[in-house]
Amino acid sequence: MRSFTPDFELVTATDLPFVLDLLGRDGKWRPIAGGTDLMVLFNAGKLSHRRYVSIRRMPELRTISAAEDYVSIGAAVTYSQIRRDAALRAQFPLLCAAASWTGGVSNQNRGTLGGNIANASPAADSAPALLTYNAELELASREGSRRIPYRDFHTGYKAMRMRLDELLVRVHLPVRENGWRDYSRKVGTRRAQSISKVCLAVSVKLVGEVVDDARIAMGSIAPIPLRCVAAEGALRGQRINKASIDAACAALSAEISPISDVRSTAEYRSRVAANLLAEFLGGP
Repeated sequence: MRSFTPDFELVTATDLPFVLDLLGRDGKWRPIAGGTDLMVLFNAGKLSHRRYVSIRRMPELRTISAAEDYVSIGAAVTYSQIRRDAALRAQFPLLCAAASWTGGVSNQNRGTLGGNIANASPAADSAPALLTYNAELELASREGSRRIPYRDFHTGYKAMRMRLDELLVRVHLPVRENGWRDYSRKVGTRRAQSISKVCLAVSVKLVGEVVDDARIAMGSIAPIPLRCVAAEGALRGQRINKASIDAACAALSAEISPISDVRSTAEYRSRVAANLLAEFLGGP
């Protein structure tokens, strides 16, 4: 049953202090940007909160800026903006690929990076790329702002290190040196507009034939988007061969905890996760 519209209150933000004041009042206000997830709940009559403040038209949240050490993305930047941005395409192609997987064109025109993060789904398309790129989140409140590594943000299913009076305002991506090799794959029921069954993002840096560093992240294989540190450790300092590939895949399988649900089974997710990593590394 569709929600009854008069039961809800929506105001449009004029600036950041206005939003932070609302969020800091009584814990009853929630930000809304693109609304691509909230409107699904609204249409199903399952939207629990009643008061929302729109941050979609706030200029300070809609920009992408490049500095010497970081590229900063406003929380209300859309997937379409991410796909078109030259700096992101050149330096962070995994994030641009993830933006292209997120729904159809209409969703990409409205959906925002901040919304994808704060929705806290373990299947979020942007999450593995952000983990691989060591993203930092900037959270603001009336008391000031703070940064938190994205890998420390999710604490459990739909649980985050963000207070009710805080707003995610920017995502900061540290610029990497040259020499990284990137790879990403999304496995879903269809090629487009499908929630992932398994999603993988990998970056590996080689020095000669030896893995100097490795970053591996996955979605839909644990209660939270997961940085696969055991699999990374199995690769560092190793040559890429059958033995190191087998060791990395075994470590990956041991640290993930997929579930069976309406989209897939735990067994399928575990097998596909290992196969995707092996595919990237050149295994059978």
